[in-house]
Amino acid sequence: MSDMKRAGRRERVLLGIRRYLSFFLLMAFVISCCMTLFLNSLMETTGIRLTEGNISYAAKVTFVNVVFLSLLCTVIDGIRRKFMVERPVRRIVKAAEQIMEGDFSVRIPLAGGIDSLSDFNVIAEYFNKMAEELSGTETLRNDFIANVSHELKTPLAVMQNYGTMLQQPGLSQDKRMEYARAVAEASRRLADLITNILKLNKLENQQIYPAAESYNLGEQLCECLLSFEGEWEAKGLDIETDVEEGVSVDTDAELLSLVWNNLFSNAVKFTEPGGRISLSMRTDGEDVVVRIGDTGCGIPPEVGRHIFEKFYQGDTSHATQGNGLGLALVRRVIDIAGGDISVTSEVGKGSVFTVRLRRGKSGKA
Repeated sequence: MSDMKRAGRRERVLLGIRRYLSFFLLMAFVISCCMTLFLNSLMETTGIRLTEGNISYAAKVTFVNVVFLSLLCTVIDGIRRKFMVERPVRRIVKAAEQIMEGDFSVRIPLAGGIDSLSDFNVIAEYFNKMAEELSGTETLRNDFIANVSHELKTPLAVMQNYGTMLQQPGLSQDKRMEYARAVAEASRRLADLITNILKLNKLENQQIYPAAESYNLGEQLCECLLSFEGEWEAKGLDIETDVEEGVSVDTDAELLSLVWNNLFSNAVKFTEPGGRISLSMRTDGEDVVVRIGDTGCGIPPEVGRHIFEKFYQGDTSHATQGNGLGLALVRRVIDIAGGDISVTSEVGKGSVFTVRLRRGKSGKA
């Protein structure tokens, strides 16, 4: 540490000498030129002839003035640099060191008065914005890791517990099948979680590039809905559809199918037996509006504000049925497609998800 201090002190001394020499050369040039012009003008206008002694004396006085003025300018410049350059630089360096140590709460105070016009204030503003973004990213990363860890632990604990129970001697065939189904279901949930995490990560890092194509949106919606026929028949759900024919969109069909599959899956999952699921698709000017509704448990207003966030599960009674990534995935896909998604819901009466997309160039498929 002492070696670093000595090296820093030596660098400051060398920098001071260099600044002094710069001022000395500048002053010597300027004052010499001014004195030469003055003396020449004096001799021409007055006819006075300067002797060698006069010139020698003037040169010595000029040299002393150059030395003094150079020293004065160096001191003034040093004081200026200390307060207007070195002090804000130290603040920025100290803040950068705190950022490097993981403290993203640090902010650089902006200088007031005449210093408020300094370029260092511009640097400080951008630094503070960067620290704020890093702080938000770090918070999201920590939350993401905590949530992923929690979500991974749940199915793993189920698999471990039922796996241990399967090892019991004399276990009946019915119990063995029950425990095996529980292990299989937990492993399926774990696989779905990992698949959704990978998809969401690729979407957020723009590793999936949409392959836009024009296709019939109504046909895609009906195909996705029919893929859940077994589930809705098992629960005795009524299905209502009102799909305008011949409407096309220009987007990635595979990505958009993720949206419909997630919304239909949630509608079937959260609707009680004997309930109703509705699907409507109508054009609205240059847009096409898709509404998927259900008569399920509904969503409280405070929950509805967060349902598109990763790992958010407002209804803990249904937490075992999902991992809180489906709607985050839906929102990201809709954003990529340049659309919009919203939800209206009433507790005990159901929910309606509304997706608005731009129609295809041809308008009709």
